[in-house]
Amino acid sequence: MSVFTGSGVALVTPFTKDGVNFDALEQMIEFQIAGGTDALIVCGTTGEPSTMTAKEKHDTIKFSIERVNHRIPVIAGTGGNNTAEVIEASVDAQQLGADALLIVTPYYNKTTQKGLVEHYTAIANAVDIPIIIYNVPSRTGLNMTPSTLEKLSHVRNIAGMKEASGNIVQVAEMARLCSDRIDIYSGNDDQVVPILSLGGKGVISVVANIAPKDTHDMVIKFLNGDIEGSRQLQFKLNPLVEALFIEVNPIPVKTALNLMGFNAGNLRLPLTEMSESNLAFLRQRMIEYGFELK
Repeated sequence: MSVFTGSGVALVTPFTKDGVNFDALEQMIEFQIAGGTDALIVCGTTGEPSTMTAKEKHDTIKFSIERVNHRIPVIAGTGGNNTAEVIEASVDAQQLGADALLIVTPYYNKTTQKGLVEHYTAIANAVDIPIIIYNVPSRTGLNMTPSTLEKLSHVRNIAGMKEASGNIVQVAEMARLCSDRIDIYSGNDDQVVPILSLGGKGVISVVANIAPKDTHDMVIKFLNGDIEGSRQLQFKLNPLVEALFIEVNPIPVKTALNLMGFNAGNLRLPLTEMSESNLAFLRQRMIEYGFELK
């Protein structure tokens, strides 16, 4: 049940003071498709779903599916730390026409490895579309182990893993145990080529919000055998990636989109505007990359 190969963008959600800015969202979707992005992830961490209402998330997923209109897969972020609510949101996304789901491991209340197996199995049994697990211990305080992923790889519609632990040894073990059943995507923009070298299928990317073509090309060059071309794009992107994570995501990338002239709008509390020193650093890195800023 492979969902995509290449670069999937973890899309920012543009806001006005009253809600989601759907005109700006449509502009961003078209920018991504024109840039060669291979899949669209909406209401993932970068989309600020934790500060969106259930209706806003429903409407954003629905709008994105309709505007994309089957040109590339649309993956809905429906994760949470309440299994019943995740199931409800996942069923809703499937009914709206999402091609797949991105579901982060439970945070705050967390769980055991046994709990992870039961959590994801219950969600998978409630839907028919593919599920990509999202492992990001730095944000959740919970790490999924390779042996747990191996157990889940036998569930019929658990199709992928977005791996953002930063632990390349762990990723290698996941690939060894599961690569014939699970597609592995880098969840860290600075580790795309290393994970591709272990058999990864691509990246679910933050930097693709502002540099979709280079992110797509980095993956496709590697998969087509142009390893050196892929390495050079990783090297080119990494200083920009550093700037996009100088403060907690998505503060810098949403700021960067505004600097490019997209009407990405405000961040919702508890996220705030960047500090002046960090903003200056981001602007400098963007200029060095070749962006013309507003």
